[in-house]
Amino acid sequence: MKRALLFLLMLTSGAAVAQNASPAASAQAGASRTSQTIVLSEPLTLQQALARALKVNNTVERSRADVGAADANRKFLLSAVLPRVNLTAGTIRNSKEVSFGSPPNQSLVLPAFDWNYRIVLSQPVYAGRRELRAYEQAKIGVAIAQQAVLGTEDAVLLRVASTYLAMVNARALIEVEQKNIELAERRRVQADAFYKAGEVTRVDVLRAETAIKAAQRLLAVAQQSWSTAEGRLRADLDIDGPIAVVSPDRAMPPVPDEAQLIDGAAKSRPDVVQAVENLRAAELEVKKQRGFYLPLVTLDAGWVNQKVTFPTNRYTYGALRFTVPIWQSGEVEARVAQAKDRELQARLTLEDAKIAVREDVRKALVDLHEAETSLGLAREQLAAAEAEYQQAFELYRAQESTSLDLSSSETSLADARRSVAEETLNRDLSNLRVWYAAGLVKDALGVSASTTPRSAALPEVSEPESTKPQAAITAANENQ
Repeated sequence: MKRALLFLLMLTSGAAVAQNASPAASAQAGASRTSQTIVLSEPLTLQQALARALKVNNTVERSRADVGAADANRKFLLSAVLPRVNLTAGTIRNSKEVSFGSPPNQSLVLPAFDWNYRIVLSQPVYAGRRELRAYEQAKIGVAIAQQAVLGTEDAVLLRVASTYLAMVNARALIEVEQKNIELAERRRVQADAFYKAGEVTRVDVLRAETAIKAAQRLLAVAQQSWSTAEGRLRADLDIDGPIAVVSPDRAMPPVPDEAQLIDGAAKSRPDVVQAVENLRAAELEVKKQRGFYLPLVTLDAGWVNQKVTFPTNRYTYGALRFTVPIWQSGEVEARVAQAKDRELQARLTLEDAKIAVREDVRKALVDLHEAETSLGLAREQLAAAEAEYQQAFELYRAQESTSLDLSSSETSLADARRSVAEETLNRDLSNLRVWYAAGLVKDALGVSASTTPRSAALPEVSEPESTKPQAAITAANENQ
């Protein structure tokens, strides 16, 4: 009974220790996962955001891991053409022992307790160049994985830059809506003065208050757009806490003409380069499968030590082995036919990739031209709307026009301001997509691929005060 109680106490204490250790281990694991998340105390520039994205974004890191896996596969296939050394040993217990001759010239043929071991060197000599072509395919696989990394980096840079510009645009829209609230406030003050003087009815005052509430509602929408873009940027950059952005101080380079962009994209865009490498791999596959028609030659050399003394207990040997395929029931023909079909598919995929590149560049250029045209018209619309509003307000203050005329001009001015902000974003995003379609987004943004680990990213700092314009709605409501 005492032994049973002692055993139960030992089990209970062990479980308690395990329970106490598990939270500590979990906390340590959680700390290791979140140790790279940082909090910013200064505004984040576009170049800093792009550089950090290349260092810590999980999508980029996953694609880089594929390069390591492809290189490991290359090393594995290289081992197929290199020599191998194996040690083989064994022991046997027999029911009888057999020998002939008499001592000291007795030869043991079947010992009761037998043992032997051998060291064998095996070297492939010729295999129809199949192993060499498989190794070349593995090197192509490494190049394809590297191009996939470049393509992933371009996509992440486009996404991060677009999100960053969306935050800049949301901040501009917040400023626009604050100005629109000021316009409505100005009209309400004037309407209230006219109402107190008995010049207008209460309707003019209520109409101005309605315009204020509508502008405040649009301010809330702009604030929501800011928060949404900020959340996407936090996720891409592994940043916790608020983010403050500044307008990019680096202008995008001039866009080359269509022919130069298409020619550059056909040579350097990652998906096109991948299609070219896949075609090379398919061509090698055809040659590799044809190699099964050819003989297999291997060279073996070994050293043997055994207990059996007949004919000798220790010797070496060398062997040159040939395997000549004579009839394989159409297996090789089927493999070659399949490889040829895969080669045709790879060739067609390459043609599709080149066509897609050409059309992507052309569409991106058309979108850019349309965005630039729309931005120019929006700026002209803004200039006209500002002039219209100034004239309408002067006429309303002189009581030569109604509040409806002034409300219409306010709406036109507010719409023109929003259009300029939105079309500026569309122009910037269209410009980015042109460079992305040409495979030159890194050159346009002034960044380069980086393999710096997470620990070398932006330094961790203390929790800052919020730099978002989150108090804009509250301040606007307090003015009422």
